[in-house]
Amino acid sequence: MSQTTVNPSTAVATSAKSGALTGSLASTQGSTTIADTVVSKIAGIATREVNGVFALGGGTARAIGALRERIPGATTNHSQGVSVEVGEKQAAIDIDLIAEYGVAIADLAAGVRRNVISSVERMTGLEVTEVNIDVNDVHIPSEDDDETDVPTKPARVQ
Repeated sequence: MSQTTVNPSTAVATSAKSGALTGSLASTQGSTTIADTVVSKIAGIATREVNGVFALGGGTARAIGALRERIPGATTNHSQGVSVEVGEKQAAIDIDLIAEYGVAIADLAAGVRRNVISSVERMTGLEVTEVNIDVNDVHIPSEDDDETDVPTKPARVQ
C-alpha cells in the first residue's frame, strides 16, 4: 500500500512498509518503464556483494558464463542466475546461487534478500514483493578446478 501526494509537476510516493520516500515512475510529465534486464542486473550485483555467495546460477549457466568470459572483449553477465518479473509498480525476483561452505544458509538467504530488496527499491522505485532464493550447491574450496592449483610437471624436453 502506497500513499501518493501529487504536486503540479511531480508525483511522490511514500512506501507504507518503510516510510521511505521513493520517486514515482509515472507523473504528469511522463512515465518511466524499467526493463527486466535492469532489475536482474541490480539484483545480481547486490547478491554478489553478500559474503558467503560463491557464484550465481546452476551448473549449465555457470559453464556457459565461464566460456563467455574467456572470449576476448566479452563482459560478465551480471544477471546470470537471476530471473525477474517486473510490473508497473512491483517486481518479483528469483535467485539461484551457490553458497560457500561453512556459511549458515538461512543467514545467507536473509542477507541476500535484504540487500537485493534495498538495492532494487532504492535504484528503481519498484516495490519488491518477493525474493525467492534457491541454493543449488555448496562450494568446498578443495574442489577448485583452477589451473593454478595443479602442480606443474617438469618439462620433458629442455
